[in-house]
Parts: sequence; structure tokens; C-alpha cells
Amino acid sequence: MNIPLSKLRRDGATLYLSGELGFDAHGKIPDGIRAQTENCIANIKATLAKEGLDLSDVLSCTCYLTDAADFPIFNEVYAAAFPQPYPVRTTVGVFLMLDAKVEITVIARDRNQ
Repeated sequence: MNIPLSKLRRDGATLYLSGELGFDAHGKIPDGIRAQTENCIANIKATLAKEGLDLSDVLSCTCYLTDAADFPIFNEVYAAAFPQPYPVRTTVGVFLMLDAKVEITVIARDRNQ
């Protein structure tokens, strides 16, 4: 299936990453908000690493959750992954495709530019 999007776009020192779902290394979305959040963040880290960046370069996150009851576990995983000062963040409730419970999109800055 052809999906019309870019995984990452750069405009000067600013990088915009498409939303990440919690796919594992086998292309499956596991059950549970903890595993899906950990995978989302790991996928974001991998995309940033290809550009020589890490989570400390993230300025902004938009996070989408399908169930507000999942927020405490999501927030715990998120807080453990991102260094302080934390990125600015918006978290909203939505319907997501593919039985995903969480999607995260980020904007990062390349400090080397």
C-alpha cells in the first residue's frame, strides 16, 4: 500500500517527524499502552538517530491516546524516556487506526546546524 507521507522533513535546523505508532521490530502493534508507548518512543529515537539527534533535541510532542484511562501509564513511560527540560506537549484523546492506543509526533531541533 502506498502511504502518501514522509517519515521526516527538515527545514533548516528544524525536523518534523510523522506520527509514530507503537509498531515493534516485526511490524506488529503489541497489546497494552506501556509496550506501545515504549515502541513509539524507540521508533522516534531511531528516526532521530539517523539524523545524529536524540530525545534531548525534541522541542515539542503531540500525543494522541485512545483511552484517557491509559494516561498515567503513558505519562510514566514518557517521563522516563525524555530528559529534562521536557519538550512542550499536547495530549489529546482520539480514535487511531490499526488498534493503536497511542501515537506521538515530534518537532526537533538540530543543534549542530
